[in-house]
Amino acid sequence: MKNYRETKQYLAPVHPPKLSEGEYNIYPAYPIPDGKIFDDLEPLSEIIISRKNIVIDGYAGVFWEDLRNQLSSFFVNKNIEVNWTPSEIFMLAEEDIFSKVFPFLGGDDPVFGRRYTGDLSDFFDHEELSEYRPDDEKVNIVYGVGAALIKSNWPIIYVDLPKNELQFRMRAGTALNIGTTQVINKQQSYKRFYFVDCVVLNHHKAKILPKIEIFIDGQRPDELIWMEGEAFRTVLKEISENGFRPRPWFEPGAWGGQWIKKNIPLLNPDVPNYAWSFELITPENGIMISSDDKLLEFSFDFLMVAAGKNILGDAYERFGIEFPIRFDFLDTFDGGNLSVQCHPRPDYIKEQFGENFTQDETYYILDAEENAKCYLGFQEDIDPVLFREALENSQKNGVAVDIPKFVQVHDSHKHDLFLIPNGTIHGSGKNNMVLEISSTPYIFTFKMYDWLRMDLDGKPRPINIEHAFQNLYFDRKGKKVIDELISKPHTIEKTDSYEILHLPTHQDHFYDVHRLEFDNKIEIATQNKCHVLMLVEGNSMTFISEKGKELRFNYAETIVVPAATNYYTLINHSEKRAKVVKAFVK
Repeated sequence: MKNYRETKQYLAPVHPPKLSEGEYNIYPAYPIPDGKIFDDLEPLSEIIISRKNIVIDGYAGVFWEDLRNQLSSFFVNKNIEVNWTPSEIFMLAEEDIFSKVFPFLGGDDPVFGRRYTGDLSDFFDHEELSEYRPDDEKVNIVYGVGAALIKSNWPIIYVDLPKNELQFRMRAGTALNIGTTQVINKQQSYKRFYFVDCVVLNHHKAKILPKIEIFIDGQRPDELIWMEGEAFRTVLKEISENGFRPRPWFEPGAWGGQWIKKNIPLLNPDVPNYAWSFELITPENGIMISSDDKLLEFSFDFLMVAAGKNILGDAYERFGIEFPIRFDFLDTFDGGNLSVQCHPRPDYIKEQFGENFTQDETYYILDAEENAKCYLGFQEDIDPVLFREALENSQKNGVAVDIPKFVQVHDSHKHDLFLIPNGTIHGSGKNNMVLEISSTPYIFTFKMYDWLRMDLDGKPRPINIEHAFQNLYFDRKGKKVIDELISKPHTIEKTDSYEILHLPTHQDHFYDVHRLEFDNKIEIATQNKCHVLMLVEGNSMTFISEKGKELRFNYAETIVVPAATNYYTLINHSEKRAKVVKAFVK
């Protein structure tokens, strides 16, 4: 199949790539015993025949007719008659579905809507569902999004699709919103996926996870990878008691830089830049597992549904299956400044967008050039009225704004931590490699000024001055910025071989940051908290869980340590002292 995804990013391989020691791996995988992952569809077809009646459910963006055609060839060879029933015939009319989701789409706003409050069954005709009757003389397969709603007591095959591949297919017009027949507008389609489709699909797969008999990784249309559901659930439990690394993915952007291109192998170099690495943005990430030299990926949210309490420990009561901490890279090396922006206050994000907690951030400077800067906090003499007038004049007439007249500009150095609680004006300057340690919400950025530039598609990026001015704290200015928004590290434990530093976050941040600095090895107790780690100085290290699981991690790679791990050991493989950032819920 050609041109089914719009991106320069490579499709994830079936087999793990070969890398030199210490190289960042863009396809990390948690190893499991051999004999658990399959790429042959013939035994899958035999399972279907033996079940007689089965549903094949899955995520939006799956190529259902391709899947049907691949399986049909086996049935034909075996002279098996199959009654195929697509789930879409049970859906409401497109206009009826649209009327249900319209109040959550934010009108003409190109970015923001509101989280849908219903479920997937809202989009189906329940009278039609009740009238479905299988053909007793044939094998019956109901397939497509929501298929398990038609026959909830039948065995379930589930076809998953990573969120990056969903976006790439959506951009190409081959992944459609639930109940639609075409992509009218890519921005509106993405918004509908974010606020409606993904919400209901995630709830749906959470309900059916215990009953999934076969799990399929559907990102490679011609090479479907699968495993048995019981083995899948066993792996989820094992991962939740050990450390693991999500699979990152990467995107160019208007302000993107060259650090990622120069330092991370296996990425396609045929792009102008890389602006982001989605290191740990759990609504977007998958987790890969490997067996018999084959890779299978599943969405992060399956892990939270299956074992959220193991993952979050004490924080589970507050966050449930929503993983609270985000790690991502913002690369401006030889790039441009980020927009001048802020994020919503807690009440605002809940009332306007239906989110359960807000987008509080920090910038940890992984690397920086000598001239790197960070924009953070207001000048002492800030006049909100004059500032807004300058921003609106710029938006209307294309006039540059003298940002340092209103916003403080700070020197940015390797290992600095800038604190950006909600409502704080900020933006990275160029020549930074930022590790953004943040709360998980990630699209709620209110841009006020974007340096008069166009996006990579030649269009202006959305500006959200009205949203921003309903959330800005204008008292975060002058000396208060230095005192409260730039972290002041201090030692909390020290020996000859290691030192643990506290990098305090703001009082509004629900998460905190430590840095572990050690020569040979260090042992850490989780104390019933989930730890998110990154090696920020050094070449590579080995992670050993309480249960003895050993995993090797390299510079700039993100590691999640579940609370249920209890304690773990880090072994340094570098000649110099290793430095590891650790983030956790306070």
